[in-house]
Amino acid sequence: MPKTPPQLDWPEPERFRELRRDARAAAGHLRLCLQQRNWRGAIGNWSGAGTGSSIDFQDHRPYLPGDDPRYIDWAAYARSGSYIMKLYREEVSPAIDLILDLSRSMTWEPVKRDRLFGLAAFCLESAAALGARPRMSGISGGKVHMFDPALLAGNAWPVPEFAPVEGPPRLEALPLQSGALRILISDLLYDQAPADLVRHLSTGKGRVALLAPFLQQEAEPDWRGNLELIDCETGVSRRQRVDPALLANYRQAYDRHFDQWREACRRYNARFARVPCEPSLVDSLGLDAFQKGVVEAWA
Repeated sequence: MPKTPPQLDWPEPERFRELRRDARAAAGHLRLCLQQRNWRGAIGNWSGAGTGSSIDFQDHRPYLPGDDPRYIDWAAYARSGSYIMKLYREEVSPAIDLILDLSRSMTWEPVKRDRLFGLAAFCLESAAALGARPRMSGISGGKVHMFDPALLAGNAWPVPEFAPVEGPPRLEALPLQSGALRILISDLLYDQAPADLVRHLSTGKGRVALLAPFLQQEAEPDWRGNLELIDCETGVSRRQRVDPALLANYRQAYDRHFDQWREACRRYNARFARVPCEPSLVDSLGLDAFQKGVVEAWA
């Protein structure tokens, strides 16, 4: 018999507040890595791909009719007798698409569910500190829920009636912003070609970062003997005898699965980090996510 509840099991309000406090503490030490990219977006504090009126000098070019005379380089005019314009780097506020995998494998175990929302809270806290513009969505199969990014101002996140569905996320259902940093928080435990998902996230000049929470029991299970295994996506259970050979095959398949994700990310210049669920949030982010450049320390 299926044992999966019809609706997603959200953390209690007090647990949400604890996750937010942990995320705020982590964001005091680490931040999303937004430095090494020219962005397009609304006026803000980050280097853009165009020219503007910031104090960050970029280049010279000849004067053209209609140019603002305030940016004429008079020292260059004195040397050459020609009007030369000073160009400055445009300042923009980077756009962020924060995407939460709300499949049942992400919320079946409370510790992984908490890490999902803790990472989401960290990304929102970090984006706010950096002046970036986040848009957050949850996805399960082709079902999408758009969250209010201002929800951190409240005592608890508003939780919708959301019933996860089977299958990998259908990212074509998401309204992605052009030129945004796309952050997908997912355990990536579904049968889909990794290159297809990473390629879709890269469309529209998007920059991609994958944060993959995992349980130690998933990576290094200690199963032995006759067990009842439950498919967390469908709730269907079955009896299975687990011997050392079967366990070795599982671990090899598990490692190959994530090797494929790493290769897909290298192919599309995306950043990929696995995030353990058991340590504290700041300690977890300080491991693979820091080493792979998904997060960085505050200067």
